[in-house]
Amino acid sequence: MKHGPESLSRLVDELIKLPGVGRKTAERLAFYVLKSSREQVATLATALTEVKEKVKLCSECHSMTETDPCAICRDPGRDKSLICVVEEPHDVYAIERINEYRGRYHVLMGVLSPLDGIGPDELTIDELVKRVSVGGVEEVIVATNPNVEGESTAMYLSKTLGDTGVTVTRIARGLPMGGDLEYADEVTLSKALGGRIRM
Repeated sequence: MKHGPESLSRLVDELIKLPGVGRKTAERLAFYVLKSSREQVATLATALTEVKEKVKLCSECHSMTETDPCAICRDPGRDKSLICVVEEPHDVYAIERINEYRGRYHVLMGVLSPLDGIGPDELTIDELVKRVSVGGVEEVIVATNPNVEGESTAMYLSKTLGDTGVTVTRIARGLPMGGDLEYADEVTLSKALGGRIRM
């Protein structure tokens, strides 16, 4: 915004840094903030600050939480014999939306990507192996994204967990290659989980 107020230009520049937000969307959002009441803007600012101050990773599953362990890991109604492995914390929320999965989770915090310098040591694979080794886990569902990195990570997990005696399954191909769990609809995710296959 060449001719606008400097503070408005700064806001647009910051909003553009958000994923999926281009210049026009950033300008629309900035003008919305400008038209909003001082109370609405203060509430938004507080929410942004609080999420950075309060949200941390669960020491057990590595999902996002304000209390450690997270509500899912603490829930006695969740099936401890079933662990669904996902790439990122937001994938837990994608699966929870379908309201059908009753097991627990393990977040890898990424996928294997040798070209980017991400190997097994950069992920939470050792922690997953420890969780399985303690006993009580019967099945590990690998729900990595259906792309090259997700598939290679799934194969690595299958081989790594192969000697533990646990059943390793992969979610079904209801998800398109190259897609992300975060953007999948509830029906597709439900079918993918229901049609998982043994690896």
